[in-house]
Amino acid sequence: MNEYRQTKTTISLINYHFVFCPRYRRKIFLRSDVEERFKQLVQEVCEELDIVIVALECDKDHTHMFLNALPTFSPANIMAKIKGVTSKKLREEFPHLRHLPSLWTRSYFVSTAGNVSSETIKRYVEQQKTSG
Repeated sequence: MNEYRQTKTTISLINYHFVFCPRYRRKIFLRSDVEERFKQLVQEVCEELDIVIVALECDKDHTHMFLNALPTFSPANIMAKIKGVTSKKLREEFPHLRHLPSLWTRSYFVSTAGNVSSETIKRYVEQQKTSG
């Protein structure tokens, strides 16, 4: 998905590949209801921020996202919003997660799609579920 995004003042093509984990690598995505709700929440946040989800997949103890964003948000801003909203809501909605003071580690991996095609990263993210 190499589509340019345009606002009144900019034309951009910024694709980020994010990977992050729950604290202590807890296997929170073993439950499909947690994974499904997480994906819904990410979709809501991305719609609010005008971010396009190119690919989103979860493995039992981490998640991969491939997002297309406008230059108005830094990767740190995007992660803060996604992690903040999903941590709060998932801990409110799932009793087995309530005791956790926070759901996610503070760290994350991010790269831009500079050296490989967007299609390659999208395929990689989508294959995460089947490769483990």
